Amino acid sequence: MKSDIFIQRFTVPASAIDGLNHVNNVIYLQWCLEAAEAHWISKTSKEQRKKYVWVVLNHFISYKAPSFLGEELEVHTWIESYEGVKSERHYKIVRPKDDKVIVEAQTLWCFLDAETFRPTKITEEISKIFL
Repeated sequence: MKSDIFIQRFTVPASAIDGLNHVNNVIYLQWCLEAAEAHWISKTSKEQRKKYVWVVLNHFISYKAPSFLGEELEVHTWIESYEGVKSERHYKIVRPKDDKVIVEAQTLWCFLDAETFRPTKITEEISKIFL
């Protein structure tokens, strides 16, 4: 039931660097969330995005290696599974120059009606777009 992998490439900016001169751990989570949103936007219409929204239920993140200012990185993200109102999305942040995995993460998302903000079952229309 896994979706295609969506990839977002970028260069590590100075704003991501912490006092230890590497990317701050919280920034990796931000990049994962930005990639998830970009994936959602790339696959859905404005009408669908007005009708439905997602909220995070939990995150799990594993830091494998540091990354540094100016490095090229990629966030790979995909939907691993979904059931009812929940969807599990996975992420891998890699450094393409040496294929080093920097971060592995996953987020459990809940699908909501954008008007009521109540959980709603993931529709067949949405599941077909991604899976």
